[in-house]
Amino acid sequence: MNKRVLVIEDHEENRRILRLLLTSAGIDMIEAVTGEGGVAAAEKERPDLILMDIQLPGLDGYEATRRIKANPALRHIPIIVVTSYALSGDDVKAFEAGCDAYVTKPFVPRELLAKIREYLAKPPEGSP
Repeated sequence: MNKRVLVIEDHEENRRILRLLLTSAGIDMIEAVTGEGGVAAAEKERPDLILMDIQLPGLDGYEATRRIKANPALRHIPIIVVTSYALSGDDVKAFEAGCDAYVTKPFVPRELLAKIREYLAKPPEGSP
């Protein structure tokens, strides 16, 4: 069964780029365009990994990450923040919210895919 990645991103062009990257690697992509939609999709779909934008309409990526990590059934899912927020301290805020990795846009597709594969290869927390 293919690995599944939930992409929470409000810009269609960014989702299109990620869709091409993930599908070329044989990874299934689930999409959400808002923080609320992303939290709901995580609960329903139980993806193997989440790519989270920070600047989202309504619920931002920090709060969406906190809500996902607060759910015991979801907290093991790695979250990689992929954002244009690159001001000093933004990465710290993302890690404090519970993300596992932080990548700034524009990203190098090969490097992002390597990071995605790294997290997909890790056994879930709490497994032997």
